[in-house]
Amino acid sequence: MLTDGKPGDEQPCLGVAEAVADHVEKRRVIPRRPWVWLAPWGPLDPRDAPDRFGSPIAPTGEGWPDLVVAAGRRVVPHLRRIRAASGGRTITVFLRDARAGSGFADIIWVPEHDRLRGPNVIVTPTSPHRINPVRLAAARAAPPLVPASVTGPRVAVLFGGDTRHARFTEEDIDRLAAGLARLRAEGAVLLATASRRTPERLKLAVRAICHYLWDGTGDNPYISLLAQAEALVVTADSTNMVGEAVATGRPVMVFEPSGGRRKTRAFLDRLTALGAIRPFSGRLERYCYTPIDSTPEVAGAIEALAATRHILRREAERDGPIVARVTNGRMR
Repeated sequence: MLTDGKPGDEQPCLGVAEAVADHVEKRRVIPRRPWVWLAPWGPLDPRDAPDRFGSPIAPTGEGWPDLVVAAGRRVVPHLRRIRAASGGRTITVFLRDARAGSGFADIIWVPEHDRLRGPNVIVTPTSPHRINPVRLAAARAAPPLVPASVTGPRVAVLFGGDTRHARFTEEDIDRLAAGLARLRAEGAVLLATASRRTPERLKLAVRAICHYLWDGTGDNPYISLLAQAEALVVTADSTNMVGEAVATGRPVMVFEPSGGRRKTRAFLDRLTALGAIRPFSGRLERYCYTPIDSTPEVAGAIEALAATRHILRREAERDGPIVARVTNGRMR
């Protein structure tokens, strides 16, 4: 797995890599100036050449990996070099549109609201992620976040914070807090988690209303919130978070802060048309839809390509033709 360290890039890459690989190794690139300015079109930073000590794309003792899943425009020159140096044997997968065409990787995933299209481009409504039925089932079996004696429908509250395109104004915070207070007054049990971007005033407002708020210590109960919730309230500043929520098949009520951008609007409109989300109005919504998850589609494309390159031959001979796991190599 290859990124420049942004959490919004790493989590989708992990979701795809974990879906097909038995072992996942994280590697990060930090190109220097001027090469970082030239990405994604320019050459690789010479310091990162695969034969240089400490290179983030140096092959292991076993050689080039079977698969590299990458994201972030700064990574594109590195992915090109891996593809060329491996003689095309390494399957290269890139997530999102790097504005560099579609020819630099074997498989490219983009959301529907991006324009890039091509024979090797996979287009889905939501991003790949790490939320899957196995992890959800395990989290449902874990101890509840609030005692069973606290009765009422469990509602997960997933809120982010300010971004370049969206901002939680004082009015937004008051509006969200008022909606959550109405939801609690109707009998809902509110289980919340914040992000590193969450404004302190928003945290304080939510803490005063919710039955549970993760305080940042210990493991993040994010997957438990998704698994144990009968419905979810999600803020629209993170399309990844909304996409993970609709993978549960539970009602998802979306709160939109001020600002936003055209792509986010197109994303929300698409999920609304699919029946997966509704605007948050302070009331508990009850409806059904088929869970939306793009990760299996991307994983299936990787496995199909791996089979044509005989990467799965050893596994297939040992375990039978139903096995679809990329195992050789370390950097993924």
